[in-house]
Amino acid sequence: MQCPEAGKPIIKFNHCQKHVYSFGVLRRCPLCGQDVGSRRLEEAPVSISEPFTNGHREKCSFLLRPTRGTFLREYDGRSDLHVGITSTGGVVYNYTVHGVQRDEVGWEQSVSVPLLRPGLFGLLDQWDKFLEDFSATGAWLPHRYEEDHHNCYSYALAFINCVLATEGEEPLDREEFTEKFVVPRTRKASKYIMLYHVIEEQGFYVTEPPSPQTGPGPGSGSC
Repeated sequence: MQCPEAGKPIIKFNHCQKHVYSFGVLRRCPLCGQDVGSRRLEEAPVSISEPFTNGHREKCSFLLRPTRGTFLREYDGRSDLHVGITSTGGVVYNYTVHGVQRDEVGWEQSVSVPLLRPGLFGLLDQWDKFLEDFSATGAWLPHRYEEDHHNCYSYALAFINCVLATEGEEPLDREEFTEKFVVPRTRKASKYIMLYHVIEEQGFYVTEPPSPQTGPGPGSGSC
């Protein structure tokens, strides 16, 4: 069952030597008006995977979502993002002006970064205790919150570094963690959001297939 925040599924099919994206399988090609019946395997429609996940179904993960609304509705690429850490049961711990929150709903459309690499699976049984104990320290009291310097991202990254320290690993600074783990996923999400909105406005979106010689070019890549 899809949650209320879920968007429509995006389908890609090939016709008129183009890649055509739409919501669901179209009966006729929007370019030539002919039936879209697939005669060859490479013309068969494929579903484009959505880069968002229900955060309450993710365990031991770093989550991002818009501070207000959802990615596919209100987010415009410049809106503020809110982040949190999930417990093993999908409760999202996040730091706000009201202190540490433990959300059981509200993160149904999130970008997720799993935190338990193979070498850290031994922490699974202790994860919830670590997260609760960390959240109970004085550093995350409501009056300590500062929008620019001591915020939800500070909280999440500090917890991640506590976990790394427990395993004897080096800490990550904000720039390193963002570039290595967050940016690849948010870049994919941004492309998907753009594609989704264009299809909403036009009914479809068309791209040139990549050239065998040059490979995918800017703006021509699929999601």
